[in-house]
Formats: sequence, structure tokens, C-alpha cells
Amino acid sequence: MELFIKYPNEVQEELLKELINKARNTEIGRKFNFSEIKNYRDFASRVPLHCYENYYEAIERSRQGETNIFWPTPIKWFAKSSGTTNAKSKFIPVSEDSLEDCHYAAGKDLLCMYLNNNPESQMFTGKSLRLGGSKEIYRENGTSFGDLSAILIDNMPFWAEFSSTPSNEVSLMHDWETKMGAIVRETVQENVTSLAGVPSWMLVLLNNVLEHTGKESIFEVWRNIEVYFHGGVSFDPYAAQYQKILPNEDFRYYEIYNASEGFFACQDQNDNKEMLLMLDYGIFYEFIPMDNYGSEAEKIIPLSEVEIGKNYAIVITTNAGLWRYKVGDTVRFTSTNPYRIKVSGRTKHHINVFGEELIIENAETALKKASLTNNCEIVDYTAAPVFMEGKEKGAHEWIIEFKHPPKSMEEFNADLDLALQQVNSDYEAKRYLNMTLNAPKVHVAREKLFHDWLKKNGKLGGQHKIPRLSNSRDYVEELLGMM
Repeated sequence: MELFIKYPNEVQEELLKELINKARNTEIGRKFNFSEIKNYRDFASRVPLHCYENYYEAIERSRQGETNIFWPTPIKWFAKSSGTTNAKSKFIPVSEDSLEDCHYAAGKDLLCMYLNNNPESQMFTGKSLRLGGSKEIYRENGTSFGDLSAILIDNMPFWAEFSSTPSNEVSLMHDWETKMGAIVRETVQENVTSLAGVPSWMLVLLNNVLEHTGKESIFEVWRNIEVYFHGGVSFDPYAAQYQKILPNEDFRYYEIYNASEGFFACQDQNDNKEMLLMLDYGIFYEFIPMDNYGSEAEKIIPLSEVEIGKNYAIVITTNAGLWRYKVGDTVRFTSTNPYRIKVSGRTKHHINVFGEELIIENAETALKKASLTNNCEIVDYTAAPVFMEGKEKGAHEWIIEFKHPPKSMEEFNADLDLALQQVNSDYEAKRYLNMTLNAPKVHVAREKLFHDWLKKNGKLGGQHKIPRLSNSRDYVEELLGMM
């Protein structure tokens, strides 16, 4: 870590050369003449930007058993995440290189940084409570797909299970309701010293632990617990609730930035949410300034050219065969010596408070289907999260203005909910048996509500649009006040 902190750009340049050299004889390497690429300038001029739609066909071929398409070693695992405009789910390739040199290396480095910052830690005197996903088998050829967390758990060395809870068998259960009960029963008997998982899911689990044990505080259940490693969604909406059930100022929270495509960054200081960009995990980084993203003036820059305070879309080239791939996340640099970041959002409007990754394309498709089913017509809409409070589950709250309303709002709500589950597998998982998300709450807007809101805010005409999806409740609260 000291090496890439001291020589960040040199480490990245060397990494790019290694990736290009390893993949030069793959199908994509031959297509873009990797053997003739000598430096970053050659790479940037030869290889175009890619998104998942560009990779879809190649990934499907890889899942069918073809090899040497975008990476020279066989791809055995695919991390499943929410879909795009042409598929309900994405299947991100996970190579042996990315598994070992990115995801597992990141876990080791994260623990090293935490222990370096907290030499008095007693974390290894107990176990880490990990909250992962399920695993399924693509049965036609034996390749595996599932949540990234499940892939990581399933491939860990046997000795790693000794310091983790619940057991692999319980961690990889497919039915979430059964799994949750099994996790609670197994973990309350252990000496848990750390937590790892997505904030929304972990909060559900911890509340179930308190309900099962009859305790008021998690410290009454696990008296030696000291740190929570969290990522996946913004922690801010949940901070107050965690402080209620973990009422100790000395308890640590460490933020990580990992995705199906790779492990990008992690908090490297106590009590500072800025995350160190990890530059030696087999991922080469480029960035697109958001002030010209998607325009004719769009510019792609290497790490050496980023500036503090600006928003950038991330572009990655990885040791799993993703070449100049747009992740969809945006980051803001808080430091360039060393390179530290904060996740600032997505390149598209979305709701991702509970890990559901609801994008506008999902919303438009679901609304269209529900409208057709109920013979109604929508003028405008917006949606925002209802944050968890105590034991109350989260939800999505919609405000919809109809030109012709449905005969039954109850039926429309149910159809909208079902349609969202059909187009977004992550939303479907969160809605399963109301484990994290309750059914959506829909308000029928009065006539011209959105017109009046735009007028009030001086945004009538031009390019101004209703904000369709938002991770905050600012727009919804203002609109509800004008109903």
C-alpha cells in the first residue's frame, strides 16, 4: 500500500501494461490489436468505452462455456446484480485473478489497515458476523452465478470459516426468511466481535437479534463487538438507528466501496469516511468529468488528471476482462495525495437506499405495464424512499399524476409492485416476504401539481424535468406539502 500511495500513477501504468499483455491473444485483444499497444495513449485511442449492453453477448457466450473471449483464463463465476434496459439481471464475470488479487486481497488489506489504526483491537478473539447472499448454479454447463458475497463465501479457504459466523451452510441458504432465522439462532451463541454487510440488510438482522433475545442493545448480546464494515448503499439514512442499538462512542464504522465488478476503495482512517482508492488490485481506472458526461465534449482522463472536488463517472479495466467499462457510479475526490474518494451517486437517477438499485428504465417499464393493465394514463410521477425506522420496514413512496386514473388504486399499486419485481431482481429480493421493503405507497397527485411545483421553483419550460427517482425525500416532501 505504501508503494502505490507513493507512486500511484506509475503503479497504474504498469498495471495497465500487465492487463494488456495477459489478454493480447484473447478475442477482444486481437480485435483491438493489444500486441501493438505500448502506452496509455495507444490504449485510449484503440479501445472504445463499453457498457453492459456492449458486453451482453460476450458474457452470455462465456456463461455457455466459451473461453478466451475477453480474458485468457476460464470464467467460472458470474456475480448477479440488478439489470439494464435489455435484461432483468446483469452477470458480471469474476475470474480467478479478480477473486484472489482483488476481492480477497482487499479483505486482507482492510483488516490490516483497521488493526494498524487500532492496535488495541481484540477483533480476532471472536468471530466476524458476515451477511451475504445466495448462490445458484447455471446448470447447463456448471458455471455458477449469485450475489458476489455468496461467491466470495463459497470460494474461501476452509480455515476462513473458523473466524466467521454464520457457517457457510447457513450463509448460502437461498430462502431469505429461513436463512434469517437460522443466522439469528446460530450467531447469538457466538462471540461476535465485528460485522460485515449491507446496512439495510444488517439492520433487519440486528433488530431480529434483539427481538429474539429480548435485549435492548447489541452490546448486551455481544459484549466484545467493536467494528462494522459496511458498503453497498449509503450509510447516512441508517446512522441514527445503528447508534440506538449500538450506543457506544468507541464503536467503529468502516466504509468500503466494493461492487460486482471489483473492490475499489476502503476507509483507511478512524472516524473519516473518505476512502483510499486501491490501485494494485488488478483494476486500471479512468474517469469522465460529469460536467460533460454524455455530451459531444465528453472527455476521458486517467487518474493523474483528476481534480479535488469534481464529480467523475468511473471507467474501469479489470483482471476479469472488463475493458474501459462504465460502472455507472460517480465519485468525488477529496484528496490526490493519496487518492481518496467519496461515492457521490450514479450516472442516472435511481433509488438505492436498500440495495434495490431501481433505475429510471425499471420505473418507466413498470409504470407502462401497470397502466396498460389498469387502462389508465400517467402525466407525471416521482418516487423516493421511506426510510426504516425502528422495526418498521422501508418502502418506496410514489406521487403520480394521472390523466385518466385507474378504477382501483389498490389494484394499480399491486400491479406496479409486481411489474417492478419482474424487471429488477434486486428489488424483487428486497420485497420478498416484506423482509426489507414493504409494498410501495402511491399518492394520486392533484391536477397540475408537478406544473405548479416547476413554476414555484422557476423551472417551467426549457430542459427542466421532474426528478423521477431520488435517494432523498426532498422532492417528495415538498410535493406532498403542495397536494
